[in-house]
Amino acid sequence: VQLQASGGGLVQAGGSLTLSCAASGRSVSTYAMAWFRQASGGPREFVASISWKGGITNYGDSTKGRFTISRDNAKNTVYLQMNSLKLEDTAVYYCAADQFGGASVVSRAYEYWGQGTQVTVSS
Repeated sequence: VQLQASGGGLVQAGGSLTLSCAASGRSVSTYAMAWFRQASGGPREFVASISWKGGITNYGDSTKGRFTISRDNAKNTVYLQMNSLKLEDTAVYYCAADQFGGASVVSRAYEYWGQGTQVTVSS
């Protein structure tokens, strides 16, 4: 499975941005998917995850209520809608896929990772 994240960029605080993660190589329709992020010099942080049918979603404490994860299995793509962006949301965002799990919040549960897309929030 190859994952390609896109949609990052520069946005002002309070603005919105939508990230996409397109999978190729095989269908990820039965995979749990997630987004993690890593700020410069910081640890990798859980952002959001979604089960293979989309019935279960989990969010990190810092993104709950502002971010929404969704998926379109027909397009083999997962999305992250980010609203009310804050300066502290600045990071490289990675998408990940887990063939065996159910929307885990733990990074080591995910076998496949994309290359990351930079999100920069300015004041």
